[in-house]
Amino acid sequence: MLRWIRQQLGFDPPHQSDTRTVYIANRFPQHGHYIPQRFADNRIISSKYTIWNFVPKNLFEQFRRIANFYFLIIFLVQLMIDTPTSPVTSGLPLFFVITVTAIKQGYEDWLRHKADNEVNGAPVFVVRSGSLVQTRSKNIRVGDIVRVAKDETFPADLVLLSSDRAEGTCHITTASLDGETNLKTHFAVPETAVSQSVSRLEALQAVVECQQPEADLYRFVGRITVTQQGEEIVRPLGPENLLLRGARLKNTKEIFGVAVYTGMESKMALNYKCKSQKRSAVEKSMNTFLIIYLGILLFEAILSTILKYAWQAEDKWNEPFYNQKTDLERNSSQILKFISDFLAFLVLYNFIIPISLYVTVEMQKFLGSFFIGWDLDLYHEESDEKAQVNTSDLNEELGQVEYVFTDKTGTLTENEMQFRECSINGIKYQEINGKLIPEGVTDDSPDGSIPHLIREEELFLKAVSLCHTVQISYDQADGFGEPFSHTNGFSQMEYYASSPDEKALVEATKRMGVTFIGSNGEYMEIKTFGKAERYKLLHVLEFDANRRRMSVILQTPSGEKVLFTKGAESAILPYIKSGELEKTRVHVDEFALKGLRTLVVACRHFSAEEYKDVDRRLHEARTALQQREERLADVFSFIEQDLELLGATGVEDKLQEKVQETIEALRLAGIKVWVLTGDKHETAVSVSLSCGHFHRTMNILELVQQKSDNECAEQLRRLARRIKEDHVIQHGLVVDGASLSLALRGHEKLFMEVCKNCSAVLCCRMAPLQKAKVVRLLKTSPEKPITLAIGDGANDVSMIQEAHVGIGIMGKEGRQAVRNSDYAIARFKFLSKLLLVHGHFYYIRIATLVQYFFYKNVCFITPQFLYQFFCLFSQQTLYDSVYLTLYNICFTSLPILVYSLFEQLVHPHVLQSKPALYRDISKNSMLSFKTFLYWTLLGFCHAFVFFFGSYILMGEDTTLLGNGQILRANRQLMFGNWTFGTLVFTVMVITVTLKLALETHFWTWMNHFVTWGSIAFYFIFSLFYGGIIWPFLHTQDMYFVFVQLLSSGSAWFAIIIIVTGCLFPDVIKKVLYRHLQPTSTQKSQMEEDKVSVSSEYDSAQSRNRGEDNWQLLAASPPPALGAALSSPSLLRPSRVSRAQSAAWTPCAASGRRGRRGRASVSGWAGWWSG
Repeated sequence: MLRWIRQQLGFDPPHQSDTRTVYIANRFPQHGHYIPQRFADNRIISSKYTIWNFVPKNLFEQFRRIANFYFLIIFLVQLMIDTPTSPVTSGLPLFFVITVTAIKQGYEDWLRHKADNEVNGAPVFVVRSGSLVQTRSKNIRVGDIVRVAKDETFPADLVLLSSDRAEGTCHITTASLDGETNLKTHFAVPETAVSQSVSRLEALQAVVECQQPEADLYRFVGRITVTQQGEEIVRPLGPENLLLRGARLKNTKEIFGVAVYTGMESKMALNYKCKSQKRSAVEKSMNTFLIIYLGILLFEAILSTILKYAWQAEDKWNEPFYNQKTDLERNSSQILKFISDFLAFLVLYNFIIPISLYVTVEMQKFLGSFFIGWDLDLYHEESDEKAQVNTSDLNEELGQVEYVFTDKTGTLTENEMQFRECSINGIKYQEINGKLIPEGVTDDSPDGSIPHLIREEELFLKAVSLCHTVQISYDQADGFGEPFSHTNGFSQMEYYASSPDEKALVEATKRMGVTFIGSNGEYMEIKTFGKAERYKLLHVLEFDANRRRMSVILQTPSGEKVLFTKGAESAILPYIKSGELEKTRVHVDEFALKGLRTLVVACRHFSAEEYKDVDRRLHEARTALQQREERLADVFSFIEQDLELLGATGVEDKLQEKVQETIEALRLAGIKVWVLTGDKHETAVSVSLSCGHFHRTMNILELVQQKSDNECAEQLRRLARRIKEDHVIQHGLVVDGASLSLALRGHEKLFMEVCKNCSAVLCCRMAPLQKAKVVRLLKTSPEKPITLAIGDGANDVSMIQEAHVGIGIMGKEGRQAVRNSDYAIARFKFLSKLLLVHGHFYYIRIATLVQYFFYKNVCFITPQFLYQFFCLFSQQTLYDSVYLTLYNICFTSLPILVYSLFEQLVHPHVLQSKPALYRDISKNSMLSFKTFLYWTLLGFCHAFVFFFGSYILMGEDTTLLGNGQILRANRQLMFGNWTFGTLVFTVMVITVTLKLALETHFWTWMNHFVTWGSIAFYFIFSLFYGGIIWPFLHTQDMYFVFVQLLSSGSAWFAIIIIVTGCLFPDVIKKVLYRHLQPTSTQKSQMEEDKVSVSSEYDSAQSRNRGEDNWQLLAASPPPALGAALSSPSLLRPSRVSRAQSAAWTPCAASGRRGRRGRASVSGWAGWWSG
């Protein structure tokens, strides 16, 4: 604890330098000056609380919420001063909300503790004191040598020391980290690879120096110094030497590694980072409404306090004979008395702020989110993937989307690559029957014959089959100890690649006769038409997003040093020194116009002196601990120049199913679609046209290949003028990454003006951070539109996290997008139902929930305010304390919760077939200030009717003599104040419940149960509460009041009249608006009703005709045997009376109530019928 405090104050930083030194097997230097570094233990802690801090930490987090804090203040005020209501009225609802939330969060944290204990207690083997010792995962320390067996996961981040293979390689999968299922090869340095036994490892003298922990899974900078016979050998360490915690060992019997990052400092744990909290537009509106209601509350409290003192200015009201003041009260400070009275009124009216709103909204979001996962229309059978909800806080935001930003590869397309064409030495080739045939030439050679390739063709195929990071899996128990022992078992080989393009190209060269056999980290082997060739792998220049290319340096069987490189044409062609440059560039453009993904292939031959210089530079850069990436980038640029162009490839990526229909549906819904891709301009445009993002009739504008700020600004002005002058309905805009950078640098406003006037925007050659910048640009524009980003790869994560709603596609580029998204779906086509149906439903449900909560609380507390005018502002409460406490918790809570889970304004099929209905709820229309004002004024109006209706109808009724009788000026007895308050409360509970029933369109058995059940529960509870003398209550104000009230016929008459008077204008308004000014949604509802009635009528008529036909058949001669068999008795309708038939037909054809108000099974399952 003391160390933690010191760290927080900055006196004891956990890491003193930018690097850490790890002594293998914890063999520290013997000299006395060495001070060991402190490292984290290997415990994983994903839990939020402990037994000791749960209560204070959870309470602190809950009281940061403004409503909870407000009610806590009210509760404390009730405890400190004499208030008109019991502290229980505020304390019990607050306790209920706090307790429910704490139990939910505590249970979730207990599950996290349970999972942590399983991980931390897992058995592992470590090398200690010259032997292999079994211990628990949490006991691993930095510097320990750990043994991991086949199919086990790595318990910490380990630097690979050795494996069961002589060359010190192993294969792993990182599916649990990034979703990539391909096998990845990792290497040990040669000096440690020979230490394959515990005794040799114990004798190993080595030190690892590496960077301090960081979250990037693909970055590791370090070096290992091995002491052999007094000589120190330094080797570089990179990501290929690091085995990440959570990855799994495959095709290798066992490995030994030294722990460098443990516990919460491992890369997996550092990627647990909390995503930035996204808040929906509904939540923001809710907070705004709360502040307005807080203003109303303060106004009512201040007004009541002022009126009280104005009224008490007369002596007869200041100190009436029945309420004489004490000397202490007479001499007390007027300011303190005013504050005390103000706080008392604040307590009296505090229920206008709905404390249960938050907990109801949380329950609605949590329970409602299950519907997405349960929807079979969002289930993808081929991949066995269902929709996934990672956060339920944004459900309603799905109904407010205005812009969709989508990736192309793997999102709009299948990410299943198929080799189509290539260009070699300026000549175009196609694959026909597994043979490489020049364009325009037919394949006349007999099947099975070996094709004759010229030098350029063979060199191109070899370059493609050697320049990659593809791995091979063989169907054998213990993997492939020697990869090259399987040269004859091609049928057992399966290629694995992190990039589908690489896999498609290697498979294509295999079909054409140049087969990649395998790699063991030191050699790569291919077979050229049956002849084996072994190449020594000298260096791999890894792919990165900035260079957009990867290279290998090989030693050919003849001893020559050669570099093969492949990448995007913009990353290769500028560095070409020789070859058919212009022809290849034309072919690449033609491939792109066909929608093919293109890669350019080149090579470079090194002399002995050149290679020696290259090798030295690479070694220096790779062993550097500081600025290694920058130094490597400089060396890579030095090596990858003066290239000889070999050719280019064209690979097809098929469109996903129903992409065009989905984009069109989104467009009809008023949602603009932007495609952000890293592909080249021509490829991206071709795919945009084929998927319907761009129409053939659309005017395509281009902002590409801009070189300077001025040039970019001028082009933007030209495009803006052209949009204004052209009378084309729709424009499309194409922007490339370089031009976008210039546009965002100083011309954002002009760029946004052009973009907003375009129906579709395509951004190509985009870097991941540029995608996020574009989303942020739209998101922060003055209109503040709601944005959605959808993608499937790690390069889409920044965009997904930046948008209001992020959706991950469960594709073939790993699971990073899914892990960082708010929702995950298997295919792009599911987006239309997710937005148009689920988004629509979630939004109308929660919008009505929020408005209704404020409405019912205005109805609840306004009569309390009005009552003060009749009791001399004495702070006398109108309702009993139990009613105050239970109004929001029991009497009115369930109907709105069930409504917010099941309500459907329109059938799901109609919402999907009419995407334009989405526009009805756009721009937060159901939570606009106008709608909020309507619900608030409606609440005030109903409250006035409750109060004055009860007063006028029952005020002169002398048959009710409840307790607390009041003598009126005309000497007539008014019925008791508790009876009056109970009457107002009864009318209120019935009215607000029936008001929600009027708002309900989709009736299930559950709606019926909670609607009528809530009213029934109120009556039953009140009879029990008022019919028994409860020994634990200090007052019995309500004893026999409710029974007495219900025994009066005039009370029943008043209840019916007031409830009808409140709701009848609502019904009239709804009918008039529905027929005179119907919205698109209401028109669809009426069309749906007509179709339903006509279809039910037709089915009833057909049943009647069928019955008449059977009667005619019965009167005719017996049919032949064949005819008898063709009309079995099972098809014959059962005998029903005319009365039964007549009774059934109207019920079946009863429109919305008969069809939408179905019971039990169809009530729950009806939601899924869409």
